Amino acid sequence: MGMIFFCSPIVSIFTDMFGCRITAVGGAAVGLVGLLASSFVKSLGVMYFTYGIVFACGCSFAYQPSLVILGHYFKKRLGLVNGIVTAGSGIFTVTLPFVLSELLEKVGLQNTLRVFCILMFGLILAGFTYKPLLPSKPAETQTGFRLSQIFNMNIWKSVGYRIWAFGIPAALYGYYVPYVHLMNHVQERFGTDANKEILLLCIGITSCLGRFIFGSVADFVKGSNKVFLQVLSFLIIGVMSMMIPLCHIFGGLIAVCLLMGLFDGCFICIMAPIAFELVGAKDVSQAIGFLLGLMSVPMVAGPPIAGFLRDKLGSYDLAFYLAGIPPIIGGAVLCLIPWVEARNRRKQKKEGLSKEQDVSQKMIEMEKAPEDAKKKIGDSYDEIPKQCNISKTHTKASPQHYAATTVFHGGAF
Repeated sequence: MGMIFFCSPIVSIFTDMFGCRITAVGGAAVGLVGLLASSFVKSLGVMYFTYGIVFACGCSFAYQPSLVILGHYFKKRLGLVNGIVTAGSGIFTVTLPFVLSELLEKVGLQNTLRVFCILMFGLILAGFTYKPLLPSKPAETQTGFRLSQIFNMNIWKSVGYRIWAFGIPAALYGYYVPYVHLMNHVQERFGTDANKEILLLCIGITSCLGRFIFGSVADFVKGSNKVFLQVLSFLIIGVMSMMIPLCHIFGGLIAVCLLMGLFDGCFICIMAPIAFELVGAKDVSQAIGFLLGLMSVPMVAGPPIAGFLRDKLGSYDLAFYLAGIPPIIGGAVLCLIPWVEARNRRKQKKEGLSKEQDVSQKMIEMEKAPEDAKKKIGDSYDEIPKQCNISKTHTKASPQHYAATTVFHGGAF
Protein backbone atom coordinates (compact mmCIF):
# COMPACT_ATOMS: atom_id res chain seq x y z
CA MET A 1 0.00 0.00 0.00
CA GLY A 2 2.84 2.38 0.80
CA MET A 3 4.43 1.72 -2.59
CA ILE A 4 1.15 2.37 -4.41
CA PHE A 5 0.90 5.82 -2.87
CA PHE A 6 4.65 6.51 -3.04
CA CYS A 7 4.60 6.18 -6.85
CA SER A 8 1.68 8.58 -7.26
CA PRO A 9 3.68 11.76 -8.04
CA ILE A 10 5.41 9.91 -10.90
CA VAL A 11 2.06 8.57 -12.06
CA SER A 12 0.63 12.09 -12.19
CA ILE A 13 3.48 13.23 -14.45
CA PHE A 14 2.90 10.27 -16.77
CA THR A 15 -0.83 11.05 -16.80
CA ASP A 16 -0.15 14.64 -17.89
CA MET A 17 2.35 13.52 -20.53
CA PHE A 18 0.59 10.49 -22.04
CA GLY A 19 -3.02 10.76 -20.88
CA CYS A 20 -5.23 8.66 -18.62
CA ARG A 21 -5.74 5.79 -21.06
CA ILE A 22 -2.10 4.92 -21.79
CA THR A 23 -1.10 5.36 -18.15
CA ALA A 24 -3.91 3.15 -16.82
CA VAL A 25 -3.50 0.39 -19.41
CA GLY A 26 0.28 0.34 -19.02
CA GLY A 27 0.02 0.25 -15.25
CA ALA A 28 -2.49 -2.59 -15.26
CA ALA A 29 -0.22 -4.55 -17.63
CA VAL A 30 2.77 -4.06 -15.31
CA GLY A 31 0.61 -5.11 -12.36
CA LEU A 32 -0.46 -8.24 -14.24
CA VAL A 33 3.19 -9.16 -14.92
CA GLY A 34 4.12 -8.61 -11.26
CA LEU A 35 1.21 -10.67 -9.96
CA LEU A 36 1.82 -13.49 -12.43
CA ALA A 37 5.54 -13.54 -11.59
CA SER A 38 4.67 -13.71 -7.89
CA SER A 39 2.69 -16.87 -8.52
CA PHE A 40 5.87 -18.68 -9.61
CA VAL A 41 8.08 -17.36 -6.81
CA LYS A 42 8.81 -19.59 -3.83
CA SER A 43 11.07 -17.22 -1.90
CA LEU A 44 9.70 -14.41 0.25
CA GLY A 45 12.70 -12.23 -0.54
CA VAL A 46 11.98 -12.36 -4.28
CA MET A 47 8.28 -11.74 -3.63
CA TYR A 48 9.19 -8.45 -1.95
CA PHE A 49 10.22 -7.36 -5.44
CA THR A 50 7.62 -9.03 -7.67
CA TYR A 51 4.63 -8.35 -5.43
CA GLY A 52 5.73 -5.49 -3.19
CA ILE A 53 7.31 -3.35 -5.91
CA VAL A 54 6.34 -4.46 -9.46
CA PHE A 55 2.72 -5.32 -8.70
CA ALA A 56 2.32 -2.29 -6.40
CA CYS A 57 3.77 0.13 -9.00
CA GLY A 58 1.45 -1.27 -11.65
CA CYS A 59 -1.54 -0.82 -9.35
CA SER A 60 -0.48 2.76 -8.66
CA PHE A 61 -0.35 3.58 -12.39
CA ALA A 62 -3.78 2.00 -12.87
CA TYR A 63 -5.42 3.61 -9.84
CA GLN A 64 -4.80 7.34 -10.13
CA PRO A 65 -6.08 7.85 -13.72
CA SER A 66 -9.38 6.34 -12.59
CA LEU A 67 -9.86 9.38 -10.33
CA VAL A 68 -8.59 11.96 -12.82
CA ILE A 69 -10.73 10.78 -15.75
CA LEU A 70 -13.97 11.39 -13.80
CA GLY A 71 -13.41 15.15 -13.93
CA HIS A 72 -13.54 14.96 -17.74
CA TYR A 73 -17.13 13.68 -17.66
CA PHE A 74 -18.73 15.04 -14.50
CA LYS A 75 -18.80 18.33 -12.63
CA LYS A 76 -22.08 18.85 -10.81
CA ARG A 77 -22.24 15.24 -9.57
CA LEU A 78 -18.52 14.62 -9.17
CA GLY A 79 -18.89 13.74 -5.50
CA LEU A 80 -21.52 11.08 -6.14
CA VAL A 81 -19.58 9.67 -9.08
CA ASN A 82 -16.43 9.37 -6.95
CA GLY A 83 -18.51 7.66 -4.30
CA ILE A 84 -19.81 5.12 -6.82
CA VAL A 85 -16.36 4.45 -8.30
CA THR A 86 -14.51 4.13 -5.00
CA ALA A 87 -17.33 2.00 -3.56
CA GLY A 88 -15.81 -0.88 -5.51
CA SER A 89 -13.02 -1.19 -2.96
CA GLY A 90 -15.60 -1.25 -0.17
CA ILE A 91 -17.52 -4.05 -1.88
CA PHE A 92 -14.35 -6.07 -2.37
CA THR A 93 -13.35 -5.47 1.25
CA VAL A 94 -16.55 -7.26 2.21
CA THR A 95 -16.31 -10.16 -0.23
CA LEU A 96 -12.59 -10.70 -0.83
CA PRO A 97 -11.65 -12.20 2.58
CA PHE A 98 -14.18 -15.00 2.14
CA VAL A 99 -13.13 -15.66 -1.47
CA LEU A 100 -9.45 -15.64 -0.50
CA SER A 101 -10.03 -18.10 2.33
CA GLU A 102 -11.78 -20.55 0.01
CA LEU A 103 -9.19 -20.24 -2.76
CA LEU A 104 -6.19 -20.55 -0.45
CA GLU A 105 -7.68 -23.64 1.15
CA LYS A 106 -8.59 -25.37 -2.12
CA VAL A 107 -5.98 -24.35 -4.69
CA GLY A 108 -3.10 -22.86 -2.65
CA LEU A 109 -1.31 -19.52 -2.72
CA GLN A 110 0.30 -19.75 -6.17
CA ASN A 111 -2.90 -20.68 -8.00
CA THR A 112 -4.82 -18.04 -6.01
CA LEU A 113 -2.48 -15.36 -7.36
CA ARG A 114 -3.04 -16.69 -10.89
CA VAL A 115 -6.80 -16.49 -10.44
CA PHE A 116 -6.51 -12.85 -9.44
CA CYS A 117 -4.54 -12.16 -12.61
CA ILE A 118 -7.97 -12.34 -14.29
CA LEU A 119 -8.98 -9.20 -12.39
CA MET A 120 -5.84 -7.41 -13.56
CA PHE A 121 -6.61 -8.37 -17.15
CA GLY A 122 -10.10 -6.92 -16.69
CA LEU A 123 -8.44 -3.74 -15.43
CA ILE A 124 -6.49 -3.51 -18.70
CA LEU A 125 -9.71 -3.69 -20.69
CA ALA A 126 -11.34 -1.09 -18.45
CA GLY A 127 -8.40 1.29 -19.04
CA PHE A 128 -9.11 1.32 -22.78
CA THR A 129 -12.44 3.06 -22.08
CA TYR A 130 -10.72 6.18 -20.67
CA LYS A 131 -11.34 8.84 -23.31
CA PRO A 132 -10.27 12.32 -22.11
CA LEU A 133 -12.69 15.13 -22.98
CA LEU A 134 -10.89 18.17 -21.58
CA PRO A 135 -8.44 19.90 -23.93
CA SER A 136 -4.87 18.75 -23.46
CA LYS A 137 -2.17 21.19 -22.45
CA PRO A 138 -0.01 22.63 -25.28
CA ALA A 139 3.02 20.94 -23.83
CA GLU A 140 5.04 19.56 -26.74
CA THR A 141 8.13 21.32 -28.07
CA GLN A 142 11.01 20.23 -30.29
CA THR A 143 12.90 18.80 -27.33
CA GLY A 144 9.86 17.16 -25.74
CA PHE A 145 7.70 18.28 -22.86
CA ARG A 146 8.67 21.48 -21.10
CA LEU A 147 10.01 21.09 -17.59
CA SER A 148 7.39 23.45 -16.19
CA GLN A 149 4.63 21.18 -17.46
CA ILE A 150 6.29 17.98 -16.29
CA PHE A 151 6.65 19.39 -12.79
CA ASN A 152 3.53 21.51 -12.44
CA MET A 153 4.27 24.23 -9.89
CA ASN A 154 0.84 25.86 -10.27
CA ILE A 155 -0.65 23.54 -7.68
CA TRP A 156 1.71 24.87 -5.00
CA LYS A 157 0.63 28.45 -5.67
CA SER A 158 -2.69 27.65 -4.02
CA VAL A 159 -2.41 28.25 -0.27
CA GLY A 160 -5.45 26.05 0.28
CA TYR A 161 -3.80 23.14 -1.51
CA ARG A 162 -0.58 23.57 0.49
CA ILE A 163 -2.54 23.38 3.74
CA TRP A 164 -4.43 20.34 2.43
CA ALA A 165 -1.21 18.60 1.36
CA PHE A 166 0.16 19.10 4.89
CA GLY A 167 -2.99 18.37 6.91
CA ILE A 168 -3.95 15.07 5.26
CA PRO A 169 -0.56 13.34 5.81
CA ALA A 170 -0.43 14.71 9.36
CA ALA A 171 -3.78 13.03 10.08
CA LEU A 172 -2.75 9.69 8.57
CA TYR A 173 -0.02 8.86 11.09
CA GLY A 174 -2.71 7.31 13.23
CA TYR A 175 -5.41 6.70 10.61
CA TYR A 176 -4.34 3.21 9.50
CA VAL A 177 -3.29 1.87 12.91
CA PRO A 178 -6.73 0.32 13.69
CA TYR A 179 -6.89 -1.33 10.25
CA VAL A 180 -3.53 -3.06 10.78
CA HIS A 181 -3.63 -3.97 14.49
CA LEU A 182 -7.32 -4.37 15.29
CA MET A 183 -7.40 -8.12 14.58
CA ASN A 184 -4.47 -8.84 16.92
CA HIS A 185 -6.01 -6.62 19.59
CA VAL A 186 -9.28 -8.57 19.36
CA GLN A 187 -7.42 -11.86 19.80
CA GLU A 188 -5.62 -10.56 22.88
CA ARG A 189 -8.75 -9.03 24.40
CA PHE A 190 -11.46 -11.58 23.46
CA GLY A 191 -9.48 -14.72 22.63
CA THR A 192 -8.75 -16.59 19.40
CA ASP A 193 -12.33 -17.84 19.12
CA ALA A 194 -13.69 -14.31 18.68
CA ASN A 195 -15.33 -13.72 15.31
CA LYS A 196 -12.93 -10.94 14.33
CA GLU A 197 -13.75 -11.16 10.61
CA ILE A 198 -17.14 -9.61 11.37
CA LEU A 199 -15.33 -6.36 12.24
CA LEU A 200 -13.77 -6.15 8.76
CA LEU A 201 -17.17 -6.92 7.31
CA CYS A 202 -18.70 -4.01 9.27
CA ILE A 203 -15.98 -1.62 8.13
CA GLY A 204 -16.36 -2.70 4.50
CA ILE A 205 -20.15 -2.40 4.40
CA THR A 206 -20.38 1.00 6.09
CA SER A 207 -17.39 2.33 4.10
CA CYS A 208 -19.27 1.44 0.92
CA LEU A 209 -22.42 3.15 2.20
CA GLY A 210 -20.43 6.19 3.34
CA ARG A 211 -19.04 6.73 -0.15
CA PHE A 212 -22.53 6.82 -1.63
CA ILE A 213 -23.99 8.99 1.12
CA PHE A 214 -21.23 11.55 1.53
CA GLY A 215 -20.47 11.59 -2.17
CA SER A 216 -24.04 12.80 -2.72
CA VAL A 217 -23.80 15.26 0.17
CA ALA A 218 -20.58 16.74 -1.22
CA ASP A 219 -22.37 17.72 -4.44
CA PHE A 220 -24.58 20.10 -2.45
CA VAL A 221 -21.70 21.67 -0.50
CA LYS A 222 -20.21 24.59 -2.39
CA GLY A 223 -16.52 25.19 -3.01
CA SER A 224 -13.84 24.47 -0.47
CA ASN A 225 -16.45 23.89 2.27
CA LYS A 226 -16.28 20.23 1.19
CA VAL A 227 -13.17 20.16 3.39
CA PHE A 228 -15.42 20.27 6.47
CA LEU A 229 -16.65 16.78 5.55
CA GLN A 230 -13.08 15.51 5.76
CA VAL A 231 -12.62 17.38 9.05
CA LEU A 232 -15.68 15.58 10.42
CA SER A 233 -14.30 12.27 9.16
CA PHE A 234 -10.96 12.72 10.89
CA LEU A 235 -12.62 13.83 14.11
CA ILE A 236 -14.91 10.78 14.27
CA ILE A 237 -12.17 8.33 13.26
CA GLY A 238 -9.76 9.81 15.82
CA VAL A 239 -12.32 9.51 18.62
CA MET A 240 -13.25 5.96 17.55
CA SER A 241 -9.58 4.91 17.62
CA MET A 242 -9.38 6.07 21.22
CA MET A 243 -12.59 4.18 22.01
CA ILE A 244 -11.19 0.79 20.89
CA PRO A 245 -9.26 0.08 24.15
CA LEU A 246 -12.34 1.11 26.18
CA CYS A 247 -14.56 -1.53 24.52
CA HIS A 248 -14.67 -4.54 26.81
CA ILE A 249 -17.77 -5.89 25.06
CA PHE A 250 -17.50 -7.23 21.51
CA GLY A 251 -20.70 -5.40 20.54
CA GLY A 252 -19.02 -2.13 21.42
CA LEU A 253 -16.22 -2.88 18.94
CA ILE A 254 -18.83 -3.59 16.26
CA ALA A 255 -20.39 -0.15 16.85
CA VAL A 256 -16.95 1.50 16.67
CA CYS A 257 -16.12 -0.29 13.40
CA LEU A 258 -19.46 0.70 11.86
CA LEU A 259 -18.75 4.38 12.52
CA MET A 260 -15.12 4.13 11.41
CA GLY A 261 -16.13 2.52 8.13
CA LEU A 262 -18.84 5.10 7.47
CA PHE A 263 -16.49 8.07 7.82
CA ASP A 264 -13.63 6.28 6.11
CA GLY A 265 -15.90 6.20 3.07
CA CYS A 266 -16.53 9.91 3.52
CA PHE A 267 -12.80 10.73 3.62
CA ILE A 268 -11.97 8.72 0.52
CA CYS A 269 -14.84 9.69 -1.80
CA ILE A 270 -14.40 13.47 -1.55
CA MET A 271 -10.63 13.63 -2.05
CA ALA A 272 -10.91 14.13 -5.82
CA PRO A 273 -13.75 16.71 -5.61
CA ILE A 274 -11.70 18.77 -3.14
CA ALA A 275 -8.65 18.62 -5.42
CA PHE A 276 -10.78 19.87 -8.34
CA GLU A 277 -12.05 22.75 -6.20
CA LEU A 278 -8.60 23.81 -4.96
CA VAL A 279 -6.51 23.67 -8.16
CA GLY A 280 -8.94 23.26 -11.08
CA ALA A 281 -9.43 20.50 -13.62
CA LYS A 282 -6.25 21.20 -15.62
CA ASP A 283 -3.91 20.73 -12.66
CA VAL A 284 -5.80 18.07 -10.74
CA SER A 285 -3.70 15.12 -11.89
CA GLN A 286 -0.51 16.24 -10.18
CA ALA A 287 -2.47 17.69 -7.26
CA ILE A 288 -3.84 14.21 -6.46
CA GLY A 289 -0.54 12.53 -7.28
CA PHE A 290 1.60 14.61 -4.95
CA LEU A 291 -0.95 14.34 -2.16
CA LEU A 292 -1.01 10.53 -2.42
CA GLY A 293 2.78 10.53 -2.51
CA LEU A 294 2.92 12.54 0.72
CA MET A 295 0.36 10.16 2.23
CA SER A 296 2.67 7.19 1.69
CA VAL A 297 5.04 8.26 4.48
CA PRO A 298 2.54 8.22 7.38
CA MET A 299 0.81 5.16 5.94
CA VAL A 300 4.08 3.22 6.19
CA ALA A 301 5.35 4.78 9.43
CA GLY A 302 2.20 4.79 11.61
CA PRO A 303 1.44 1.06 12.02
CA PRO A 304 5.07 0.01 12.78
CA ILE A 305 5.27 2.69 15.49
CA ALA A 306 2.09 1.27 17.02
CA GLY A 307 3.56 -2.24 16.80
CA PHE A 308 6.73 -1.06 18.53
CA LEU A 309 4.65 0.36 21.40
CA ARG A 310 2.81 -2.95 21.70
CA ASP A 311 6.07 -4.89 21.90
CA LYS A 312 7.43 -2.58 24.60
CA LEU A 313 4.28 -2.24 26.72
CA GLY A 314 2.63 -5.61 26.12
CA SER A 315 -0.69 -4.02 25.10
CA TYR A 316 -2.20 -2.11 22.19
CA ASP A 317 -4.09 0.29 24.46
CA LEU A 318 -1.59 3.17 24.37
CA ALA A 319 -1.06 2.65 20.63
CA PHE A 320 -4.77 3.15 19.94
CA TYR A 321 -4.99 6.16 22.27
CA LEU A 322 -2.09 7.83 20.50
CA ALA A 323 -3.45 6.83 17.07
CA GLY A 324 -6.52 8.99 17.69
CA ILE A 325 -4.48 12.20 18.13
CA PRO A 326 -3.07 12.75 14.59
CA PRO A 327 -6.49 12.60 12.83
CA ILE A 328 -7.85 15.22 15.24
CA ILE A 329 -4.83 17.48 14.74
CA GLY A 330 -4.94 17.02 10.96
CA GLY A 331 -8.65 17.83 10.92
CA ALA A 332 -8.01 21.03 12.89
CA VAL A 333 -5.38 22.08 10.33
CA LEU A 334 -7.82 21.49 7.46
CA CYS A 335 -10.29 23.94 9.02
CA LEU A 336 -8.02 26.74 7.79
CA ILE A 337 -8.66 25.93 4.12
CA PRO A 338 -12.20 27.41 3.72
CA TRP A 339 -11.08 30.57 5.56
CA VAL A 340 -8.00 30.96 3.33
CA GLU A 341 -9.98 30.31 0.15
CA ALA A 342 -12.70 32.80 1.18
CA ARG A 343 -10.05 35.44 1.87
CA ASN A 344 -8.48 34.83 -1.55
CA ARG A 345 -11.88 35.19 -3.24
CA ARG A 346 -12.49 38.51 -1.47
CA LYS A 347 -9.04 39.71 -2.48
CA GLN A 348 -9.59 38.71 -6.11
CA LYS A 349 -13.02 40.34 -6.11
CA LYS A 350 -11.55 43.53 -4.71
CA GLU A 351 -8.79 43.51 -7.33
CA GLY A 352 -11.38 42.86 -10.04
CA LEU A 353 -13.50 45.81 -8.92
CA SER A 354 -10.40 48.01 -8.82
CA LYS A 355 -9.50 47.02 -12.37
CA GLU A 356 -13.07 47.66 -13.53
CA GLN A 357 -12.96 51.12 -11.98
CA ASP A 358 -9.63 51.85 -13.68
CA VAL A 359 -11.02 50.73 -17.03
CA SER A 360 -14.17 52.81 -16.55
CA GLN A 361 -12.09 55.86 -15.65
CA LYS A 362 -9.93 55.41 -18.75
CA MET A 363 -13.04 55.04 -20.94
CA ILE A 364 -14.50 58.24 -19.48
CA GLU A 365 -11.23 60.05 -20.12
CA MET A 366 -11.15 58.72 -23.69
CA GLU A 367 -14.72 59.87 -24.27
CA LYS A 368 -13.97 63.33 -22.85
CA ALA A 369 -10.82 63.77 -24.93
CA PRO A 370 -12.62 64.32 -28.30
CA GLU A 371 -15.09 66.71 -26.66
CA ASP A 372 -12.22 68.73 -25.17
CA ALA A 373 -10.50 68.76 -28.54
CA LYS A 374 -13.68 70.04 -30.25
CA LYS A 375 -14.08 72.69 -27.57
CA LYS A 376 -10.48 73.84 -28.07
CA ILE A 377 -10.98 74.01 -31.83
CA GLY A 378 -14.17 76.03 -31.32
CA ASP A 379 -12.35 78.41 -29.01
CA SER A 380 -9.65 78.78 -31.65
CA TYR A 381 -12.28 79.80 -34.21
CA ASP A 382 -13.52 82.44 -31.81
CA GLU A 383 -9.99 83.72 -31.12
CA ILE A 384 -8.98 84.02 -34.78
CA PRO A 385 -11.13 87.10 -35.58
CA LYS A 386 -9.89 88.78 -32.41
CA GLN A 387 -6.24 88.09 -33.23
CA CYS A 388 -6.76 89.47 -36.75
CA ASN A 389 -8.79 92.46 -35.46
CA ILE A 390 -11.75 91.37 -37.59
CA SER A 391 -15.27 91.68 -36.22
CA LYS A 392 -17.86 88.97 -36.73
CA THR A 393 -20.08 91.32 -38.63
CA HIS A 394 -17.19 92.27 -40.82
CA THR A 395 -16.39 88.66 -41.65
CA LYS A 396 -19.97 88.05 -42.60
CA ALA A 397 -20.09 91.21 -44.72
CA SER A 398 -16.69 90.88 -46.38
CA PRO A 399 -15.97 87.74 -48.36
CA GLN A 400 -12.40 88.88 -48.92
CA HIS A 401 -11.71 89.13 -45.21
CA TYR A 402 -13.42 85.73 -44.70
CA ALA A 403 -11.09 84.16 -47.26
CA ALA A 404 -8.10 85.70 -45.52
CA THR A 405 -9.24 84.29 -42.19
CA THR A 406 -9.69 80.82 -43.71
CA VAL A 407 -6.18 80.90 -45.18
CA PHE A 408 -4.78 81.89 -41.78
CA HIS A 409 -6.71 79.09 -40.04
CA GLY A 410 -5.50 76.50 -42.51
CA GLY A 411 -1.94 77.57 -42.13
CA ALA A 412 -2.09 77.61 -38.34
CA PHE A 413 -3.71 74.17 -37.89
